[in-house]
Amino acid sequence: MEDFNFAVGRQFPDVKTFRKAIKEAAIAQHFELKIIKSDLIRYFAKCAKEGCPWRIRAVKLPNVPTFTIRSIEGTHTCGKDAQLSRNQASVDWIVNLIEERLRSNVNYRPKDILQDIQKQYGISIPYKQAWRAKERGLTAIYGSSEEGYSLLPAYCEQIKLRNPGSVAQVFTTGSDHRFQKIFVSFNASIHGFLNGCLPIISLGGIELRSKYLGTLLSVTSFDANGGMFPVAFGIVDMETDESWMWFLSEFHKLLDTSTETRPQLIVLSNGQTVVTEAVRRKFATACQGICMRHLTESMNKEFKNSRLVHLLWKAAYSVTTSGFRDRMAEIEEVCAGAAKRIQQIPANHWAVVYLEGPRYGHLSSNIEEFNRWILEARELPVIQVIESIHGKLMKEFSERHEKGLKWTSRLAPAAERHISEAIEWAVGYQVLRSDEVEFEVLSADCSSIVNIGMRSCSCREWQLHGIPCSHAVAALLSCKKDIYEYTEKYFTVTKYRETYSKPVYPIPDRSEWNKATEGQAHNENQVVRPPKFRRPPGRPEKKRLCMEVSNREKHTVHCSRCSQTGHYKRTCKADVIQKT
Repeated sequence: MEDFNFAVGRQFPDVKTFRKAIKEAAIAQHFELKIIKSDLIRYFAKCAKEGCPWRIRAVKLPNVPTFTIRSIEGTHTCGKDAQLSRNQASVDWIVNLIEERLRSNVNYRPKDILQDIQKQYGISIPYKQAWRAKERGLTAIYGSSEEGYSLLPAYCEQIKLRNPGSVAQVFTTGSDHRFQKIFVSFNASIHGFLNGCLPIISLGGIELRSKYLGTLLSVTSFDANGGMFPVAFGIVDMETDESWMWFLSEFHKLLDTSTETRPQLIVLSNGQTVVTEAVRRKFATACQGICMRHLTESMNKEFKNSRLVHLLWKAAYSVTTSGFRDRMAEIEEVCAGAAKRIQQIPANHWAVVYLEGPRYGHLSSNIEEFNRWILEARELPVIQVIESIHGKLMKEFSERHEKGLKWTSRLAPAAERHISEAIEWAVGYQVLRSDEVEFEVLSADCSSIVNIGMRSCSCREWQLHGIPCSHAVAALLSCKKDIYEYTEKYFTVTKYRETYSKPVYPIPDRSEWNKATEGQAHNENQVVRPPKFRRPPGRPEKKRLCMEVSNREKHTVHCSRCSQTGHYKRTCKADVIQKT
């Protein structure tokens, strides 16, 4: 409270600072101000409570903007009334109070605003007032949502100008050019994916929470060290079958125009029917898979059984059909409903023993990691979301490029650790050679058949990871073969360096954008307006519904009044004949 103790002679930098300070003092000390005179050179106010003698007078000093208190008369006899402070806590005052906190944390919640004001000033304000203050504060700092949409064409031009070879295009609908979708992929991402990443992509989306909502769709891959690698992203006004079909069509064009030989893709997703169908139509030869993390989280959320999740992971990693059937039988014993639900999902989408195409050790997508990049920007205008991703890409590409240059091994560190562990285990194995390429490797608990020509092992770990397992390492060492020659090229340091060989260049400040480009973007026919629909009232859902496993049969409701289906007694409108 020391900051709110005023004394004659105390000075303030300017009139604005003084007005802010006196208002904060009134709110903190729970009295209401009645301003008698306030302009650029003088300020005179008193306590609004009738009969209270408290007065204050401040004036501007000559030739400087400094304001000083000239007199304070009387003391408060009105007592403290928190309701008076609450009435003075306007939205504008709250905005000034929280502006700096919003700059450092855009997810500063209205609930947190209420708690901080209660703690600092001892008053309670309505939740809606805190919400409005946050919205107004974000607009003051980052610009309005409407302005964000109007700047998109110019921003896309800047992306292509500063990062040649990039793809950035905004699409509108209607004669008034309402925003519909935008697709962005930086040249560095395109080059890195085609020349260094694993041929695995993860697809996913995350809902935005700005004024006009929308969904961010993204494609990510894996680098040689298992790191998440963003390839492309887009923002659509609504997540529908058509929007996913469009997004994958743009990604398909990207690959076709960038390389003559498109790699055989493995596509991981959350299993939504809308996504899997779009992949099937746009990438007919791709092998599809369901992210195991999504699958297990969905099952755990529905059936609340940790043992079920454990057994599901064991079933996924079973390397024999008999082992897989045993795990599924255990799941049925634990929860028959869960077993039935899991059986509706094709096993070749998630179980190792039935997988189509190599997964290189990845049964789960990394889309959640990409989504975490924009969690702080979800409530900001659309252009701020894209700028946030761009800034993160610049930082990550630069840091990983420098890191890759320091490595001296042949494989990336994660793959090197895998090989080192395999060598440690292989020392204790006995190797029996059948011919030039086939071996039987005996360990303490099992016997494995290794074929170095086909790069396979009966334990299936070599096929799953693309890196020789301990049995394969034992066989390769016995015939003095180079282990690294039998490791997939995607895990080499050379590939990692190639992945991050091209930088993501910065986009200049808006004030420095080329006038010609800016003029083109703001041409009457080029102005992008926001979508017609806005965020509906109420609390947004915390998590997107996903997994085709969630497409369960709906429960049929019955009316006890008319015995019909589709409604309850409370909403029944049928005329029922009363018995006499």
